[in-house]
Amino acid sequence: MTAETVPGPRRRVPRAERERQIVDAAVAVFGERGYAEVSMEAVAERVGVTKPVLYTHFGSKEGLLLAAIARARSELLDVVARAAAAADSPEAMLRGGTLEFFRYLDRRAPAWQLFCSEAGVTDTALEEIRAQQTDFTAALLAAQVPGTEPARLTGWAQVIVGACERLAVWRGQDESVTAEQATEYLMDMVWSGLAGLGRGGAAPA
Repeated sequence: MTAETVPGPRRRVPRAERERQIVDAAVAVFGERGYAEVSMEAVAERVGVTKPVLYTHFGSKEGLLLAAIARARSELLDVVARAAAAADSPEAMLRGGTLEFFRYLDRRAPAWQLFCSEAGVTDTALEEIRAQQTDFTAALLAAQVPGTEPARLTGWAQVIVGACERLAVWRGQDESVTAEQATEYLMDMVWSGLAGLGRGGAAPA
C-alpha cells in the first residue's frame, strides 16, 4: 500500500454538527414513516452512527423530536427578528415578520407537519413557540401604539399569531396559496385597525 492510499485519521465531528446531522436525519425519517413507526436504530442508520450515540445526545426518541422543535423555535425567532430589524416602519415590521414566518414554514414544511401531527408529544413545545411569537408580536405592536396597556397588546398579538397559524394550516391544505398572499390576507384584516390607532385613535379602555 502506497502512502497515497493509506487512509488518514477519521475526522472527529464536533458535537454541535453531529447533533444537527442527527436532528436532520430524524426529521426526514419521521416524516417518511411516521414518528410512531420509526425506531432509534432507523435514525442511527440514516445518519451513519450507532444507536448509543443517539441516546448520548438526546436521551430518547421523544427527546430527539423535542430537540427538533427547539431548533425550529430558535430559527423562527431569528428569521422574524431579522425581518423586523430591517424594516423602516411598524407596518413593514409586521408585514416582513409575517412573510418570513410563512416562508420559514415553507422551507421546513416536513418538520412543521411532523410537529403538528404529534400532538401528544409536542403540545407543550409548540405552545412555547406560540408564546415566543406572541411576545415578539406584542413588542412590535407596542411601537405602533405606544402607551397601550400590556394586556391589550398581548390580546392583539394572540389574535395575530392565531390567525397566522390558521393561515399556515390552510396553506398546508391548499398549496396554491403563496406566502405573499397569506401575508396580504393577514394585513388586510389587522393593519387598518392598528393603523387607525397609530394615527391617534386611542385604544378603548
